[in-house]
Amino acid sequence: MDLIHSLLVFLHLLGMAGIIAGFLMQVITDSAKAPKVILHSSLLQLVTGLVLVGLAEMGGDAVDHVKIGVKLVVALAVTAVAVLNARKPAARLGIAAGALAVLNVAVAVFWQ
Repeated sequence: MDLIHSLLVFLHLLGMAGIIAGFLMQVITDSAKAPKVILHSSLLQLVTGLVLVGLAEMGGDAVDHVKIGVKLVVALAVTAVAVLNARKPAARLGIAAGALAVLNVAVAVFWQ
């Protein structure tokens, strides 16, 4: 079970890195692939985050439901912005997705 948890955390962090990389690709180079990178990375983050919470609940670990709720709302916002950005790319949508991803990391790290 530890291997599955570690793999999910690894994928979750790759998703976060993908959102930030897509954001930078879109803002700096105006790459046409950036919106897809942001979208797929946000979906990876959303799915792995939900599975990680489910595993924590099943394992009997203490879960701060308010924190998880806030992170879920922010993750859904990132995904919604990513969908909009994939439909009609705009630098401001890439910036919004990147900023929301950084906000979600801040919530994860600083909310104790």
